[in-house]
Amino acid sequence: MKRIKLVIAYDGTNYSGWQVQPGKTTIEGVVNKALSELLNEEITVIGASRTDAGVHAKGNVAVFDTNSPIPPEKICYAVNRYLPWDIRVLSSMEVPADFHPRKVNSKKTYEYKIMNREIAIPTERLYSYFIYYNMDIKAMQEAAKYLIGEHDFKSFCSVKTQVSDTVRTIYSLNVDKDGEMIKITVTGNGFLYNMVRIIAGTLIEVGRGLKTPEDMDKILKGRNRRLAGPTAPAHGLTLVGIEYDMDAFLLE
Repeated sequence: MKRIKLVIAYDGTNYSGWQVQPGKTTIEGVVNKALSELLNEEITVIGASRTDAGVHAKGNVAVFDTNSPIPPEKICYAVNRYLPWDIRVLSSMEVPADFHPRKVNSKKTYEYKIMNREIAIPTERLYSYFIYYNMDIKAMQEAAKYLIGEHDFKSFCSVKTQVSDTVRTIYSLNVDKDGEMIKITVTGNGFLYNMVRIIAGTLIEVGRGLKTPEDMDKILKGRNRRLAGPTAPAHGLTLVGIEYDMDAFLLE
């Protein structure tokens, strides 16, 4: 029995998120079906990030166990023949049998894109959030600084969050504008339910002048979801990638 790690990219537009749900089409469900058909085994993957409906990914990670003789590094090529155009396995490799993508120390990077112009561009509508208001990028950059480091992010997670520990570490949080596209890029050791989208929604309010950069400190210390901004729409969010400690991949 071998454990295989996959790096998966997908357009989340037509899916009800990552996690299998009865009666709904999900990324996990489609990947399970494709692998099961390829390997002639009942395959159930374990994903690193359970992205929401409409959220995209360039580098989500999943693992599964198999007895297949197919070389691990060749599985990515083979399984893509069984997958729809909007899901692709970018790489595959063998990892230790006890490797779990959610229990190994990692850095996750997300990107939230905002199309900031007077009239929307149709080709960007599925991958960025359109805002026609003038946005103060410098204010958003100042606000972002308050979130860097280890904090209790209770104000920045959905009330549906079921975890008891809401302390997380953000290593970097950048707000940049390239032409008419604003990009919020955040890297952390883990994220709470809807955390990145709520951070984006709050930074958008700062950019519009509805909140000041200094309000971020009050929001963090308040530990109250109602203090932060709205949850930004899912389609602007992409999981860019997950970086693991490479020592975890070494097979004896």
